[in-house]
Amino acid sequence: MFEVGDKIFYPMYGAGIVEAIEEKEILGETQLYYILNMPFRDIQVMIPKGKTENLKIREVSDASTMDQVLTSFNEEVEVEEPSANRNQRYRDNMNKLKTGDIHNHVEVIRELVALNKKRPLGTDDKKLLENAQQFLISEIVLTKDVELDQATVILKEAIKH
Repeated sequence: MFEVGDKIFYPMYGAGIVEAIEEKEILGETQLYYILNMPFRDIQVMIPKGKTENLKIREVSDASTMDQVLTSFNEEVEVEEPSANRNQRYRDNMNKLKTGDIHNHVEVIRELVALNKKRPLGTDDKKLLENAQQFLISEIVLTKDVELDQATVILKEAIKH
């Protein structure tokens, strides 16, 4: 499915690059693993080749899609009133992030930014917003081939408008 050098997005880790495909024996089972370099988090991750679909791993967005995503922060969108139950809101947002869908990531960011304008975010919401932004920034880095600082500015500018 993926080849060495492919840029991928792994929900809950962010964007990375397939550095190798290696056969490994783990817990007595031998299988092929993608070895991913996740530069944003400065870690390496091994993923069984046969589990990428279940983990919702996908190629990073192309430049056109990323431009549309970043522009979507400017659109007037009716943001639903966030759930009063913060535990339910947290679960709903985590489920959106786990899909790996870039539009769901944007939705989480938009909702939490809108909520933060109404009242200060709680600890869980702050952390979730930070993670969602980091995931999107990591994808901007690989999609637009820019440095981390520049990708951070790109996202902050997009959100601000």
